Amino acid sequence: MKFNQTSLPDVWMITPSIYSDDRGHFFESFNDEVWKGQGFTENFIQDNQSFSKKGVVRGLHFQHAPHAQGKLVRVIQGKVLDVAVDLRPESPTFGKFELFELSSENGRMVYIPEGFAHGFAALEDSIFQYKCTNTYHKQSEGGLRWNDPFFSIPWGIENPIVSEKDQILPTFETIFKPTV
Repeated sequence: MKFNQTSLPDVWMITPSIYSDDRGHFFESFNDEVWKGQGFTENFIQDNQSFSKKGVVRGLHFQHAPHAQGKLVRVIQGKVLDVAVDLRPESPTFGKFELFELSSENGRMVYIPEGFAHGFAALEDSIFQYKCTNTYHKQSEGGLRWNDPFFSIPWGIENPIVSEKDQILPTFETIFKPTV
């Protein structure tokens, strides 16, 4: 696996070694020994999987401390535009985001640590999988509006399908009142 630091501190793009032949392909999607060997100390304790139809936008979601979650995300089938937003006020990239194209074809994964909002747009019908460093805690869930003008995230979808819950999330400026 190759681990590459992104423009957001502590967010990593992980590209597995994919072994292909005329039968198909194989790759390791996670190996604790390799993970720890790269200096990561996080332990994953919950796996989640979702299916999203083409055109769905999910997010931007996060969990408040002490139930915050780090996530290792990947696409099992399909293709998504994944986004991480830095919500750590002390960070030099506070209020910044980065986009990643994840697909079953490229096999790439992104590690998003605690303190970030996360979302994605399904560019195709997609099965999305994520490993979490903490269990889900409903009372700790939070989110930012997917189409927040503070970010103007280019989701790549003209008429996205967004849940009622995600449509009424607050904006970044409502929660953080930034001076960014």
